[in-house]
Amino acid sequence: MRGLIAVACGLAAIAMAVAQPAHAQSATKIGQHNAWGTYSYAQNNGKVCYVLTVPTDKQPPTLDHGDIFFFVSQRPGQKVTYEPQFIASYDFQANSKVQVTVAGKTFSMFTKGKSAWVENAAEEPALIAAMKAGSDMQVSAKSGRGNPTKYVFSLKGISAALTSIASCK
Repeated sequence: MRGLIAVACGLAAIAMAVAQPAHAQSATKIGQHNAWGTYSYAQNNGKVCYVLTVPTDKQPPTLDHGDIFFFVSQRPGQKVTYEPQFIASYDFQANSKVQVTVAGKTFSMFTKGKSAWVENAAEEPALIAAMKAGSDMQVSAKSGRGNPTKYVFSLKGISAALTSIASCK
């Protein structure tokens, strides 16, 4: 499992670097904290650091989910601190919401293409706090084809991973 996470995290780092504008450098792995990998890359307006993980369970098992990631990024040059993002390999249903549940608390994310962000940015610190306190996180989404999907992410190592990027500059 650890090897699978490392490979998936490496692929995600490459995907993130490719998804960035042409001036972005490729991502460098900073470390691994149980289920969470930590990465950074340089951008015109400063360094970007992020932590990411892959799901431990994907439902329904009959669908080809592709690569699925949950990120939390730090972008000091843009004054962004611990921004959660859910990324799928498929487009989400237009105008759909992603629901993230941790320790009995549910957070709503808006979708655009293959990505989802916390709908109310003021709730981002509460989601991060719940992630640090929880053991796992459930994410529910709807694909562009209308298929309901559910994912479980381990939160083991999230606190250490976030601490490792706290001083990103």
